[in-house]
Amino acid sequence: MPRIIYQRMNFTPKTREIIVRANIIIAELAKEGYSLTLRQLYYQFVARNWLKNKQTEYKRLGQIVSNARRAGMIDWDAIVDRTRFLRSLSTWSDPADIIAGASQSFRLDRWERQPIRPEVWIEKDALVGVFERVCQRNQVGLFSCKGYASDSEVWAGAMRLAEYTEAGQRVVVLHFGDHDPSGLDMTRDIEDRLQLFTGGAPVEVRRLALTMDQIEETGAPPNPAKESDSRFEQYRLEHGSSSWELDALRPNVLAALVDEEVNSLRDQDLWDEAVEEEREGKALLQTTSKRWDPLSRHIGKKYEADVQAALTTLTEE
Repeated sequence: MPRIIYQRMNFTPKTREIIVRANIIIAELAKEGYSLTLRQLYYQFVARNWLKNKQTEYKRLGQIVSNARRAGMIDWDAIVDRTRFLRSLSTWSDPADIIAGASQSFRLDRWERQPIRPEVWIEKDALVGVFERVCQRNQVGLFSCKGYASDSEVWAGAMRLAEYTEAGQRVVVLHFGDHDPSGLDMTRDIEDRLQLFTGGAPVEVRRLALTMDQIEETGAPPNPAKESDSRFEQYRLEHGSSSWELDALRPNVLAALVDEEVNSLRDQDLWDEAVEEEREGKALLQTTSKRWDPLSRHIGKKYEADVQAALTTLTEE
């Protein structure tokens, strides 16, 4: 885990205390296999009453973390920015290498024979890293709405889901969003637009988080709800003037919500059959990669023979 000193800095005792506490949180979640965004780290501070829930405190924590990383006191891999990353092409050393790689990435669609097909839709792109692992483990599609998703994206999603329903599957969209005026309304909006674009196909939208029960159970820190939101007044009448962000829940809590719901939707016998077929396919590819040299010579000879036979046929004609 890289802690690299780029600059020497003198921190006050209070700042050092914040750095120590940041590393405590980072270590706890690293044991569960998670890295954090700065906002997730901040909400862990707030949830433990180590910082006040104020924008100024969020900005202050960001500056402290930046300085601490440069001073070699916080791991560079521990805090991630999931909205900016390098895109590049994969390369391989030889054909055997790509076949070996394919053996690891080869997957069957384990949901193809299932009566129900789930997808996970989340409000925030910054939480993709939290949901990605549990969705990949369950082979469930993950879509980041980035707030109110555009008509283009919802339409594309509706066309995809309609293919599942036409194949005889019941579709369930598991939605995760903030508990605020717009975040609650997004669940309704997704359901309405999916019904519109699919022509009323049997697509169910279930809101798994954030709910008031979860807020009360976890003690998630509140924020003032945006009064400028056109939905604020109705929200205030039902829930008061406070709102809560999805980021406030621990990553393992969010992952457990997905696991529990997906397991309730899955036919385990059909799933196990698909897993075994997938295992056999991986084994075949692994054997092919290990025996690539004799196989390639055989393929090469057969190819040359086929080409020669074709040339002979053309000459005779």
